[in-house]
Amino acid sequence: MNRLTRYISAGIFTGLIFLLLLAAYSSQAVKRGRMACTGVEVTVLDSMKNSFVDSRDILSYLRSEYGDFTGKNVDSISLIRIEKDVDARSAVRKSEAYITKDGILHVDITQREPAVRFQKGAAGFYADAEGCLFPLQDTYTAHVPIVDGDLPLKADTGYKGKPQSEEEREWIMAILRLLEYMDDSGTWARDIVQINVLKGGDLLMVPREGREKFIFGPPDGAEEKFRKMELYYTGIVPEKGEGYYSSVNLKYDRQIICRK
Repeated sequence: MNRLTRYISAGIFTGLIFLLLLAAYSSQAVKRGRMACTGVEVTVLDSMKNSFVDSRDILSYLRSEYGDFTGKNVDSISLIRIEKDVDARSAVRKSEAYITKDGILHVDITQREPAVRFQKGAAGFYADAEGCLFPLQDTYTAHVPIVDGDLPLKADTGYKGKPQSEEEREWIMAILRLLEYMDDSGTWARDIVQINVLKGGDLLMVPREGREKFIFGPPDGAEEKFRKMELYYTGIVPEKGEGYYSSVNLKYDRQIICRK
């Protein structure tokens, strides 16, 4: 068999394989087009970590928006639209909708994981590690640090997503870096029980013990400010005694300003 004959044979063989695959695909498409949805299953993949999203609530929402899926032709079900609608729900980070061979519509959900809770009067919301805000839930409360007071955030109760202004986004990320530093220290996350935002933007930190309140300034320079807080406890408190000062200002460079 010469080279030309081999090329022709290989071409014919490849063409046959292509036709067989196309026929198989077309057959599956026809079968799928005739397939009816046999049910819906909603799964919250990380339900062991948080309980913000209830699969029954999502199922109820889908039925109210789309009606009963059972019996519908699967080709009439828009998986992209379902994902878009579910993703818009408060604590949903990402959803994936797909239909298995048995006709079951599956909706798998990953929740947002809160890193901090912001409280501004009656308005409250969580933020995850990416700085995305989402509402508090009536059925579940996460045990995360709380930052309250005069927050420089315009978001109202029920808001979901990152703040629209660059200043707000930067402030949230600065708070998250501060909390991460406190958590990594092994002590400050435990010893500081309250973080309040004063008018003007300064943070006020309240320790678990003692009457001192620490004026931290803006949420940056955490390493230096906590170093000064440690110096206060190791150098000033032994000399003056516990409870001698009520206010300790750490916001200025190379200064610790104490007031009774």
